[in-house]
Amino acid sequence: MPLRIGKAGKANALNELGRQRDDEGDQDGALQAYAQASAVHPHWAAPWYNAGLIHKYRGDWAASLQANARAVQCEPGNEGALWNLGIAATALGDWATARRAWRQYGIGIPDGEGPVDYFVGLTPIRVHGDEGTEVVWADRIDPARAILRNVPTPACGHRYGDLVLHDGAANGYRLRGEREVPVFDALELIAPSAYATYEVSVEGASAQDIEALVERFKAVDAFAENWTDSMEVLCRACSEGRPFGEGKHNHGAGEAPGALGPWRLGIAAREEAAARRVLDEWRAAAAPEAELDGFRRVLEAAPRS
Repeated sequence: MPLRIGKAGKANALNELGRQRDDEGDQDGALQAYAQASAVHPHWAAPWYNAGLIHKYRGDWAASLQANARAVQCEPGNEGALWNLGIAATALGDWATARRAWRQYGIGIPDGEGPVDYFVGLTPIRVHGDEGTEVVWADRIDPARAILRNVPTPACGHRYGDLVLHDGAANGYRLRGEREVPVFDALELIAPSAYATYEVSVEGASAQDIEALVERFKAVDAFAENWTDSMEVLCRACSEGRPFGEGKHNHGAGEAPGALGPWRLGIAAREEAAARRVLDEWRAAAAPEAELDGFRRVLEAAPRS
């Protein structure tokens, strides 16, 4: 007699087929298999969650919300589905659903309407551009949104002040003081910054002079960062792991600047004239021997509405 497979067994086989197809890069085939598994066993959370995961990384937020909502209906305590439901709802601006998802997950989100106001703290976020990927520090303003607080290099296509949607799965770790904190991958740019990015090379100034220059920018609603000191190139294994202590590979040391530079600075400013004025005033008052070279805009600010 032929072996008869029950509904649960058939659904499991289809779900595994979906996972296999996804691993092979056939996302459309995976979604088809997950849909078949859900049709056979509609009250099983796994295929709904797996489909929602594909939709999340595709940025198809309506489909991701629907799939994760079904997974949560099947399994109210499914933490992965709840988190991805919160992300999708945040992307869509469905704040009521986002609040319900975070609360059901166990986060004490306050009552309210409109965007969730739940400051988490300074968090490293990995941003992705056409020419590069970079981990920057950001103010995490709720479980799925963060405002970038470094000046990213132009290769990653992001600006100081960008509001990004980010994932909830840790993809590496960094140290904040002596405490490990997870790195989250940015999923989407929600609101671009009004700050443009400029860069300039400075020679003939001490590290203390550069620190004073950074403080001058902060005083005029701008921001500067000494990329020479703050930037470190890591291999993928280090970036997505623990690039400190015994977990860090030896990438070889780059050429260190001398006591008076040269320093490469990244500057975030709303107006080019304001950035130039800060540089000129700093040079005249604090570092008359400094030489500024190659000042240029490397990333435009977002258009103002």
